[in-house]
Amino acid sequence: MSLRGQDRLLSRQADTERENAKPLTVSAAFAIQPVMNNARFRRSLLLAIVGLLLVATSAIASPCDLIKAKPDDWAKGQVNALVLAAHAWYERDSAERAYDLVIDRIASTVRKCALADDKNFRDRYPQFLDLVTTLALARRPDHELGFTVTDETYFAETRQYVEIPGFLLTPTFLRAVSRYETLPQAKAMLGQMNATRSSADQLIFFSYESRHLGTPDNPNSFRRLLIVVPGNADQRIPEKWVQFGVTDPGVRPRTRNVSVVAAVPGPDSTTNTYFKDYFRTYDRTGAITIKGRWELGEGDDNCASCHKSGILPIFPVAGSVIRDELPLVEKVNERFLNYARPRFDKYLDATKLGPGLGSNVLQLSSNQSVQCSECHHPNKLGSLNWPMDRTIISSYIKGGQMPYGFQLTSIERARLYRRLVQDYFAIDEAKPGVLKSWLLGKSRSLANQ
Repeated sequence: MSLRGQDRLLSRQADTERENAKPLTVSAAFAIQPVMNNARFRRSLLLAIVGLLLVATSAIASPCDLIKAKPDDWAKGQVNALVLAAHAWYERDSAERAYDLVIDRIASTVRKCALADDKNFRDRYPQFLDLVTTLALARRPDHELGFTVTDETYFAETRQYVEIPGFLLTPTFLRAVSRYETLPQAKAMLGQMNATRSSADQLIFFSYESRHLGTPDNPNSFRRLLIVVPGNADQRIPEKWVQFGVTDPGVRPRTRNVSVVAAVPGPDSTTNTYFKDYFRTYDRTGAITIKGRWELGEGDDNCASCHKSGILPIFPVAGSVIRDELPLVEKVNERFLNYARPRFDKYLDATKLGPGLGSNVLQLSSNQSVQCSECHHPNKLGSLNWPMDRTIISSYIKGGQMPYGFQLTSIERARLYRRLVQDYFAIDEAKPGVLKSWLLGKSRSLANQ
């Protein structure tokens, strides 16, 4: 049969079926009447309707209601996400964006759901709320320093502490300190200043090469001239560590940064630390002007991420300090040890950042163990907590400066560093790390037992 013949046959069959078809009621179509008479079906239908209503209610319930109903489930998930993101950023600069998104998302939920005002949640997770709130502040464009007040307010209120002394701003000195080739002239000027100063007011200065970080304006610039300007604790006059970035020999683009870290005696034998970065501007006429990095609109950095101890000790690249100045390195580091119990005044409560790296005891060998928090705690050198700088931590440990007094091989130091980082950022449920344990309150509950 041809295709056209098949089509005609199928058409006649369809016409016949339509003629013989009877009207179909709803009840007949679904055979619903006999089934509705079944008691078991009626119970099943009722349960199904109740289930659908419960599902609909859950769907209608706000995400905030669900979080408050099961705070532990949400908090554990967010803590894991936060710790993982922090660890990734610590290890890789490229992970910063992902970390920022995690902090923004968690902080947004905390704010929208008013979790800080929810007594049940606040009582269960105070550390989590404190850390998230503190980290979220640093995400705001007007809080780049990471403090509780805006950058503008911070610099206005701390101006008296972080100004560069006028005797370091003369045109002759600024020209001499800007290049490695003229650095001896700058040191000669500082020596002349000391000739007119009392023994207690002597400037301590030396040049060196940093083993840690470049300057904010040039990450490849490591040469520095450090000048410690003594203060007066009785008169609450700040002691200032003024550090000029020095342009490398033969390099045409000049290093611009000048940093000031000031130490001021605080109440209860504490030491408040204040920070400011300045940039030099080199005019074609040879004039050099200097102004705050923030005032120039060139941003700023989170101070506490590097300065956990307030002022940092100086560990120069070996051979970068001339022989006559080597005793001065020891002298300034001894001064650093006298800055007891570092604080950031009212601008940051470092205890909200939690315990630090090395809070747990790590066994190095059968007869040797280490615990960084023996020295790095709030009442001594400050905790090495998040956020922290990978370059500084790695350099101090692998370079032999930490842990102090331990004689370890380079392999042992590398192993110790890996273990310290892993112990801090671990999210294993059975054996959580320092950060996760603290965020979930486990360290607190253990301490209360």
